[in-house]
Amino acid sequence: MAVEYLKKAKPPTPAIELATQDRVRAMLDEIERGGEEAVRRFARDLDGYHGDLVLGESQLAAAEKSLSEGIKSDIRFARDRVQHFARLQRESLLEFQADLLPGLTVGQRLIPCKTAGCYVPGGRYAHAASAIMSVGTAQVAGVGHIVATSPATRSHGVHPAILYAMKLCGAHTVLALGGVQAVAALAFGLFSGREADIIVGPGNRFVAEAKRLLYGRVGIDVVAGPTESAVIADETADPVVVVADLIGQAEHGPDSPVWLMTSSRALGQEVIRLAPAAIAALPELAREAAGAAWRDHAEVVLCESREEIVEVSDRYACEHLQVMASDLDWWLAKLSNYGSLFLGEETTVAYGDKCSGPNHILPTKGGSRYTGGLSVGKFIKTVTWQRLNREASRTVGQVAARISRLEGMEGHARSGDVRLNKYYPGEAFDLGSLGGQPH
Repeated sequence: MAVEYLKKAKPPTPAIELATQDRVRAMLDEIERGGEEAVRRFARDLDGYHGDLVLGESQLAAAEKSLSEGIKSDIRFARDRVQHFARLQRESLLEFQADLLPGLTVGQRLIPCKTAGCYVPGGRYAHAASAIMSVGTAQVAGVGHIVATSPATRSHGVHPAILYAMKLCGAHTVLALGGVQAVAALAFGLFSGREADIIVGPGNRFVAEAKRLLYGRVGIDVVAGPTESAVIADETADPVVVVADLIGQAEHGPDSPVWLMTSSRALGQEVIRLAPAAIAALPELAREAAGAAWRDHAEVVLCESREEIVEVSDRYACEHLQVMASDLDWWLAKLSNYGSLFLGEETTVAYGDKCSGPNHILPTKGGSRYTGGLSVGKFIKTVTWQRLNREASRTVGQVAARISRLEGMEGHARSGDVRLNKYYPGEAFDLGSLGGQPH
């Protein structure tokens, strides 16, 4: 049978995205022209923040002192898990050197970026875990200078837990900035004197659009949209647990989609029945966000078989994908498109969001069809090198000249000609002709 939607989302509003793009482009242009003073003006006008934008050791120490030992212990626990996983990733990347033929030696080097900009969201929640995911991973990758930034509130500045996590994970420069102005400061090297080679970290639609518009001038991790979470569940799943995880992820924001794909009509209907009560039980801020997300963006999809669920799931290409179904190894082998996969009832996106190890900065809006999330590899350039001796140049040069002339690129061909004539004067070679036509 065709898939059946027990609950269908409302389509997004393109006008909002177009207005965001125009606003962000105008802000980036203004900041590039006006520099640090333009950033200060946006910080005052948009965030109501009049404090220091560059935070020093005394402010970081004060933030640490304000936290309880229990909070700091939890942040250290999360840092240790995330950096342990990042070190395993780093160890899986290898440099090498090999001979492709006698005298032709090639290799690969892994070179960390010199400067990374790490954006840590603030606003609705204090995302200390996001500081660990970005700054901590950049440190393991060996980035030379890490500039970390997070929005400052009107009265309290940057949340002390975020500042503690930034310092703990090795940030070299810390900025009290959020939004487009923060992304621009990272890209243009404002307040740090170091233009970022790459900017990473999640944020709202303005932050995501700023990163997208700057891509090419700087590297980015992913073009992240609102957080997405999906659950695959069969008749063995507990609907109460399924609802808790869906609604827990919906609290990210009113535009955060959550999706359930199931082969059980009874389970899907029960999840729909239980969701309103789970939303109503949340604190006000989370209740408002989750309520809107569930109303406007949630979907419950009924499929005939697990193979059909795989097809639907891979079309969604969701950021976070949980499986609460039998035969977990089968799902691990068959699913292809996701930012991060969470297998079994004992595993939940919430653990990955905070402290279990793998990075939580992940692709959205179908990005997992072609990329994974943030890893040490995002901060490391995989570059190649090669070296030929004269004998290898004799072999390679003839082929390169012939292919160049086949393609009509005479200048390239002559780079081979000149070496062959120099190294082997008087020797005749078949160097091809323009267009690849025979002599």
